[in-house]
Amino acid sequence: MAVWTTMTKGTPMTIRATSDRLAPRSAPFFANHPAVPVVETGVTRAHGRRTLAVLRLATGFIFLWAFLDKTFGLGFSTPAARAWVAGGTPSQGFLLGDGVVGPLKGFFTAVASPASDILFQLAMLGVGAAVMLGIGLRVSAVVGSVLMVAMYLAEWPFGANAASTNPLVDYHIIYTLVLVALAVLSAGDTWGAGVRWKQLPAVKRLPWLV
Repeated sequence: MAVWTTMTKGTPMTIRATSDRLAPRSAPFFANHPAVPVVETGVTRAHGRRTLAVLRLATGFIFLWAFLDKTFGLGFSTPAARAWVAGGTPSQGFLLGDGVVGPLKGFFTAVASPASDILFQLAMLGVGAAVMLGIGLRVSAVVGSVLMVAMYLAEWPFGANAASTNPLVDYHIIYTLVLVALAVLSAGDTWGAGVRWKQLPAVKRLPWLV
């Protein structure tokens, strides 16, 4: 039980609560009161945490599977003949293909190179592995979001006959929002290595690694 003592018109008054969560940041009575501890939590219900963990594992696997399929040509979106290990070009195949349209086509064509293949594959592997492990979710959210938004703009869904069925919110935007939500809600703490990761000295010194 949490206990606080405050003053009301010069008279001491004791406030008792069964949980620190009963002292919300937004409550007018407790506003800016130095004696009240502020507890910031994410998803507190067990079912919610587990559901969030499943979402994290599924999202991470999407990125990891894309890396594996493009690297080894598993035959789903990438045939064996176009596998990265067989000399395929994971990013160039997309950037130089017909799927890239719109006013930014020249930019994406210019950045297509063996270096973009390496960066693309490393991003897919890094984001996928980190999200599934529940570590480095802030970095994963940034890298994954940049990648998804870039692909979204490359396909330019705003014109007629675009590949996307929604000009504003397609799967690239949904993946971006999910990555951000996983990082903000500390989704790696359940069924992941998030708690132990946060206890590492390097992570404590550099909070952005969380």
